[in-house]
Amino acid sequence: MGDNKELSWGRSGAGELLAAWPRDSVGQPEEPVFLCSCTCADMSDRLLVNMLSAYGIPCLCTDRGDGNFGRVMLGMSGEGVDIYVPKSKYTDAKTLIEEEEHEEL
Repeated sequence: MGDNKELSWGRSGAGELLAAWPRDSVGQPEEPVFLCSCTCADMSDRLLVNMLSAYGIPCLCTDRGDGNFGRVMLGMSGEGVDIYVPKSKYTDAKTLIEEEEHEEL
């Protein structure tokens, strides 16, 4: 264990999200904008977040209703997740999810 790798298993990755989030002209994190809501039952939230991340669009996910309690007890939010993206990336993110929805039909 001589390499100085930081152990991160089980952490939420909040520092990674902040580092990836775009900054405004004064260096502050850009305003998050609501993109969509997803249910967690079919893993649609994780699939969407991973797809957007692959295109360089960071996502902030907030559990609706019961907060983190459902995630702790059930392993997922019982009422779904709201997904937010940086304001400057909203148009690209919306286009990507609309294309994804169109392909599913």
